[in-house]
Amino acid sequence: MCSVLGLFVRQSDPHLRDASVRVYIANHVTHFDHSVINLLTSCNTPALNGTPGFICWSRGFMELGAVGSRAELIDSLKVYSSHGGNPPLLLFPEEAATNGRVGLLRFSSWPFSILDMIQPVALQVQRPLIAVSVADSSWITELLWTFFIPFTVYQVRWMPPVFRQADEPNEEFALRVQELLAMELGVVSTRLTAADKAEHMKRLRHTPPHLFASASSQSLVARPRASPSVAGVAPLAPEDVRIMEMAQRVKEVLPHVTLGTIRRDLAQTNCVDTTIANLLEGQVPLLPEDKDPEPGLLAPSTSQTPAASSSQCPAASSSSKPSVKLFAKSPVERHLSLQERKHVLYAYARR
Repeated sequence: MCSVLGLFVRQSDPHLRDASVRVYIANHVTHFDHSVINLLTSCNTPALNGTPGFICWSRGFMELGAVGSRAELIDSLKVYSSHGGNPPLLLFPEEAATNGRVGLLRFSSWPFSILDMIQPVALQVQRPLIAVSVADSSWITELLWTFFIPFTVYQVRWMPPVFRQADEPNEEFALRVQELLAMELGVVSTRLTAADKAEHMKRLRHTPPHLFASASSQSLVARPRASPSVAGVAPLAPEDVRIMEMAQRVKEVLPHVTLGTIRRDLAQTNCVDTTIANLLEGQVPLLPEDKDPEPGLLAPSTSQTPAASSSQCPAASSSSKPSVKLFAKSPVERHLSLQERKHVLYAYARR
């Protein structure tokens, strides 16, 4: 297989591989990571997605039968690990592949609830000219590219086993291992999850290219290595970057609300859906002096009232939302316009 696909596997510190370890934890780069590590040591990776059968078996995954919930999956893996004759488990807590160059996705906690001792495995992949992993690409496409590329180099680095501390929750155990792997790989340990990646790819599929190109120039997600500074302000902390990313998502649904108002509510709720509901229901006051630090998203005037600001929505907003360019003279017309926009925003948020 290595000769046909052009796979070259190297490992560092193989003496650190502990024969008593029953669970390996590795970062996820390609669709064939489990097969590559299985060349170095016997291990099994459970099939979490996809249809069981011949394809699942041929790809090297282990079928667990009918597993309905995450709790049943954990119980099945605990029973599997309790039998000493079974090979160790190889799990990928990121639950989605990345390019392995910038950061690690947030580790899911369920792989760390199986046993109290795990061994991290740092995986790096290099390939000439072509990216080693393309988002939203199927395993068949990646297999064809692997056939086409002359060679692909997999570097596997074994790390010392990590033990759970006394009374340490699964989430903290997972975060500690994620930090260790990120330091070993020289990347960032992020809070982005596999669900965030799936949502981002969904936006790419449903956003016209020219609109996404203009939006990505102002998106913090599209520029993870850039140091966000505004008018001499110090770079944002990781928590502030996460709030800014969530605020941009709320801004897409409610473009008439300033980022300052959105960020203040997100700091309390820490939830995009809750903040949208609070803004739509009027539970958050829309202060006219709020200013957006993002260029191109500034309100028309800081002295405007919220009603006037909301009635002058940017023309770049979705065509399904009404844009009132003039402030109505009659209170009745203003009320009707407000109700109409509210209904459209509710429908837009539901979609």
